[in-house]
Amino acid sequence: MRASVVALIAVMVVSNWFLWSSHASKIPDRMSMMVGTMDMGGGKLSDTSMMMGHSGMNHAGSTTGMEAVSVTKLTGPQTGQPDQRFQLVAEKQKVKIASGDVIDAWTFNGQLPGPELRVKQGDLVEVKLINKDIEEGVTIHWHGQDVPNAEDGVSGVTQDAVMPGETFTYRFIAEQSGSYWYHSHQQSSEQVKKGLFGTLIVEPDAGRPAGEQDITVMDPTYVTESGSEVNFLNPIERRTVAPGTPVRMRLFNTGNWPKIFALSGVAYKVDAIDGTEVNAPTNLEHVRLEVAAGGRYDVTFMMPDTPVFLSTDPSSGMFLSANGQGEMPRIVDGPFFDPLSYGSPKATNISTNTTFDRSYVMVFDNRLGFYDGKFERLFTINGNVFPDTPMLMVKEGDLVKTTFVNRSLVPHPMHLHGHHMLVLSRNGRPTTGSPWWVDTLNVDPGESYEVAFVADNPGVWMDHCHNLEHAAIGMTLHLAYEGVTSPFEIGRASQNKPE
Repeated sequence: MRASVVALIAVMVVSNWFLWSSHASKIPDRMSMMVGTMDMGGGKLSDTSMMMGHSGMNHAGSTTGMEAVSVTKLTGPQTGQPDQRFQLVAEKQKVKIASGDVIDAWTFNGQLPGPELRVKQGDLVEVKLINKDIEEGVTIHWHGQDVPNAEDGVSGVTQDAVMPGETFTYRFIAEQSGSYWYHSHQQSSEQVKKGLFGTLIVEPDAGRPAGEQDITVMDPTYVTESGSEVNFLNPIERRTVAPGTPVRMRLFNTGNWPKIFALSGVAYKVDAIDGTEVNAPTNLEHVRLEVAAGGRYDVTFMMPDTPVFLSTDPSSGMFLSANGQGEMPRIVDGPFFDPLSYGSPKATNISTNTTFDRSYVMVFDNRLGFYDGKFERLFTINGNVFPDTPMLMVKEGDLVKTTFVNRSLVPHPMHLHGHHMLVLSRNGRPTTGSPWWVDTLNVDPGESYEVAFVADNPGVWMDHCHNLEHAAIGMTLHLAYEGVTSPFEIGRASQNKPE
């Protein structure tokens, strides 16, 4: 009996081994981003292939009838005096954190997080990246700012990783006002948690309310070599704000999981989501905010006579009062904010009644399997992981709809580079409030969303889960425009590791 049980177990193990092996995915030594299965989304491309499309783009990204164009040609303005010029030096530094401990971090300009870059809408921005000593190489991706493709900062897709002693200069016009952030897109699952990120604030050309106090709120953690997380800011930050002062709090989630913020002691409005203003926001009280990994909320309120507290977790947050002192208000523990019905409707160029040129479905699931030689719990898109995920193909001007379905056990914050997505529905229920534009959408287990965008920014773009640990084991694919090619490669023999 015992022998038969052992034999049965052996058969099951061998069977599962072959099953897992059959699902193994391996990144080759060298691979071009332009190789793989193309998903046409129900539309038709020209008879020429993606590699040799005859409908190429000019430098401004418009269709011209020329031959195919490289992503390296889809740049921001290469001439003219920049309105804002920055230099970011990627380097290893010992940093003293709020607890008094000194940690070994990867930094921009020796800071953790990197310096805040603040510009005005319409500014020509120039950022020179210098890699001092990050052996793995580094890039800068401008998360949520829909820059031209060559400025997007993804190693192996839009550029080569910048190696020690090398530099790379990004130039783009900050067309969208709002709250954005930047981070390395070379081994991003490792480099972001070690400190290679910072905020990018684009002030609107119309300006802000007179006297507004603008506060950036991050609750970042540094992950040590042992894997433990260290909050490197003060547990409770205290600020003096005079009663009657208009306040804007920019809430950033730079982590891998949804982040809960609770604002207590005042009624507030969600003024913007992922950098896009909400139409006619209304006051909220006793409502908590869950911000997607990679996402941002701007909240605004008028400072009352009594203290206000923003909780970022049970032991940390930001305390505001007339003198920085006073009694802590009770932390809000009410329902979560729902953007689906918040604010007032406003006409857009896309709706549920739009006839779409292309429609895609992404089903998220999980399974055990091998990824690049390691046995992992994998999170899949349509049953596959990169590089076996499809390349989503579009033409410039296409109206594109994507349906997300999460059949896995954990949330997935989906981030599309170079475009903002309009949420059309959740679980079959259409949006009824303000147009809900996102660059990073959290899809919880069991949820389905319909989103749409206009293909108006030619290039080859990452489309991936912004839980960077998931992206690192293959939860990523690419959106490519017909007639656009990339000369860059990824793989062990290349220097490029975009995730």
